[in-house]
Amino acid sequence: MPPYVYDRAPIMLYWEITRACDLACMHCRAEAIPFRDPLELTTAEAKSLLRQIVEFGDPMPHLVCTGGDPLMRPDLMEIVREAVDHGLRVSIAPSGTSSLTREVLARLKQAGVQSLSLSLDGSTPLRHDGFRGVPGCFGWTAQAARWARELPLQINTLVTAETLSDLPDLFRLVSSLHIVRWSLFFLIPVGRGRALRGITPDEAEVLCHWLYERSAESPFTISTTEAPHFRRVALQRMRAAGMTEPAIRNSGVGRGFGVRDGNGVAFISHRGDVYPSGFLPVAAGDVRTANVVDLYRHAPVFTTLRDVTRLKGKCGRCPFNAICGGSRARAYAHTGDYLASDPLCAYEPP
Repeated sequence: MPPYVYDRAPIMLYWEITRACDLACMHCRAEAIPFRDPLELTTAEAKSLLRQIVEFGDPMPHLVCTGGDPLMRPDLMEIVREAVDHGLRVSIAPSGTSSLTREVLARLKQAGVQSLSLSLDGSTPLRHDGFRGVPGCFGWTAQAARWARELPLQINTLVTAETLSDLPDLFRLVSSLHIVRWSLFFLIPVGRGRALRGITPDEAEVLCHWLYERSAESPFTISTTEAPHFRRVALQRMRAAGMTEPAIRNSGVGRGFGVRDGNGVAFISHRGDVYPSGFLPVAAGDVRTANVVDLYRHAPVFTTLRDVTRLKGKCGRCPFNAICGGSRARAYAHTGDYLASDPLCAYEPP
């Protein structure tokens, strides 16, 4: 399949609008804090950023407001309305706390939020709350998922050595909810996640095949974050089943081929720093002194990541690197080189 290069604009633009959060999650990339950082973008600076994003032109990126907990910003609804007025599609990823009420969800929808994502990292309160650090988080999240039936809902799940055995039960749980996507986040050892254990390459390979099989039977899309090898597994399985290349491209999995850190994805921190993803802490610049469009299109870290011929080791030799490319964030976390091979991938190129 040809290389997928998203050099004009990202498909997904994640904005950590605050680092404040009332949870204490064991795996938190942001190492969130219970109060707002005085250096986070002000309301005026946030609106200036939205005007920058519009300069990407059509089609504009899908803006995902994340954190921390976006609900910790008192100007959240104002920011969402401003983004929607500029023609941006907006999604939000709030924390599962007691603040996520039915009334808040209604206000988010009224402000123009198009979809919602919530996290479930365990199939029981004991498992989930243990990861989130606050008793009651499982109940609040499950209740919010039931209230959010009018908003397309994505459930995010962390994949670690501790959660691996629980994934079949989690699949049954999320299948009972009215969701459009189940996204599995394969651990990157950054932030508090450094203290957790990831799964092995062989376990990741088995899991990717299991996820592909579940995707054939589930009414919702199944995707992975920082595990692009799932696309390679899916492509191998679809080809083995006799699917044509156009059919593969038009499949739910196929439409996600090629999107990865810096190539279809970008991340803006609460202070305005621009990264290829939230898990790859190599800043291209900041939106207070530069334009996010220029940084995404021309900053060396972004242009390098979009060139698969720069990849090293087996990722560089791999015939699937155009649709996969390995997790650049994991390569960086383990080696300090974001062009190195992804140590989680079990596949050996011929």
